[in-house]
Amino acid sequence: MPIMTQIIGTGSYLPERVVTNDDLAKTVDTTDEWIRDRTGIRQRHIAAEGELTSDLAFNAANRALEAAGMVPQEIDMIIVGTTTPDHTFPATSARVQAMLNTGNGFAFDLQAVCSGFIYGLSVADNFIRMGQINTALVIGAETMSRLIDWQDRNTCVLFGDGAGAVVLRGEEVAEGEKRGVLSTHLHSNGHLYDLLHASGGPSWTQTAGHIRMQGKDVFRHAVTNLASVVDEALEANGLGYDDIDWLVPHQANQRILDGTARKLGLPKSRVVVTVAEHANTSAASVPLALDTAVRDGRIQRGQLLMMEAMGAGLTWGAGLVRF
Repeated sequence: MPIMTQIIGTGSYLPERVVTNDDLAKTVDTTDEWIRDRTGIRQRHIAAEGELTSDLAFNAANRALEAAGMVPQEIDMIIVGTTTPDHTFPATSARVQAMLNTGNGFAFDLQAVCSGFIYGLSVADNFIRMGQINTALVIGAETMSRLIDWQDRNTCVLFGDGAGAVVLRGEEVAEGEKRGVLSTHLHSNGHLYDLLHASGGPSWTQTAGHIRMQGKDVFRHAVTNLASVVDEALEANGLGYDDIDWLVPHQANQRILDGTARKLGLPKSRVVVTVAEHANTSAASVPLALDTAVRDGRIQRGQLLMMEAMGAGLTWGAGLVRF
């Protein structure tokens, strides 16, 4: 019988510190109304001093493992999608592996910025389908606050810190049964590299730099590319918009979420939205939204989930999952 990848547990973690729009208005030329009108964001969580990306990832991973009823020693592979690693090297996933005390398997980081979780899901799914591993922990974790220019009101209002995780396991299914990860679809366009980037890097400035973005161009590509990759995933599985129970999108901006939903003809009631509370947490965004909707009971077993994201690179992708 064929093996398909199942999501058997989800988890997430947010730092305790909350920064509201009014808090930001005290230090930068902005207002709560201005931020909400353009982004839909009300607040964001910011990591404490000394709280690292690995700490956020570890906490999210523990909650996902608990939900799956598994212990770390049962995990064969750990992927951490992040653009804000603890160190330039080694990989943040190696530290998470040590913190979990898995004692076996392997770990690596994956850098696709906001698309990092979707890319990680795709890689893990392929490892499982090929029979090379049976279980995987895929984490999206970010401390985007460390890349923010707090004087740039066009970017500092957009981002927050957090982590989300899923536990994946390969299970035999009956021939023709469609359950678990049905397909993943990945894309990138390096010609659009400069639209969204950090102004530093080890081989460039030897500093991490700050987030720089050409917002209008990113918005335009986001709505077009996200709708296109959703179409691609549905067509690959012989499904239509009406088959989607929940769209779980990257939480970048309420306007992008609304524009994508309109382009797909999906009602807002079928879109998981957490951007108001979390802001843009990059690679953590999709698993954070997924875990939120699983834990509050909206997402139920057997439902069809469309997860999608677009990030710097530009990168974008989608994962269609029968949960």
